[in-house]
Amino acid sequence: MSIETISLSGRKKVVSNKEMTFLERLYLVAIIKGLWITIKHLFTRKVTIQYPEQVRTMSPVYRGQHMLKRDEQGRENCTACGLCALSCPAEAITMTAAERKSDEKHLYREEKYASIYEINMLRCIFCGLCEEACPKDAVYLTTSKVLVPSSYEREDFIFGKDKLVMPLEMALKNTQLKNAN
Repeated sequence: MSIETISLSGRKKVVSNKEMTFLERLYLVAIIKGLWITIKHLFTRKVTIQYPEQVRTMSPVYRGQHMLKRDEQGRENCTACGLCALSCPAEAITMTAAERKSDEKHLYREEKYASIYEINMLRCIFCGLCEEACPKDAVYLTTSKVLVPSSYEREDFIFGKDKLVMPLEMALKNTQLKNAN
């Protein structure tokens, strides 16, 4: 068995080195095809959105900025199980678990909570796997159009609990909306 007949993928193609004709060597047909595509695009209507006045409709599967949810009493849902960090393909989530003290019952639902929860937004690919993996429905990707504010410092792109935890007013407002329905 010779090395030329072995194909690991099973998709071996035989390439021929045939001589090009005179027209093929001029590349005239290829140039005309390229010019035709350019001319065709000159006469198509431009898709320009005047941003502040017009808002682009977002896809129904759009995933925006991360948020750590709170329950109806304002306590954090996250129990530091680490499934979101395990499911993240970009390895953007890091967390440290801690035990809840007796005087912190109003802050955390379970005995274990995430004392440090950070998402590196430079690595995050907004895939939503962290949201799907969370058993307590603590991680949520919002539909806000603000993803990550621009900055020149790398440390500004590491979002801690101070930027990720849902504000208490929003949690109480969500509870009121649930009770009204």
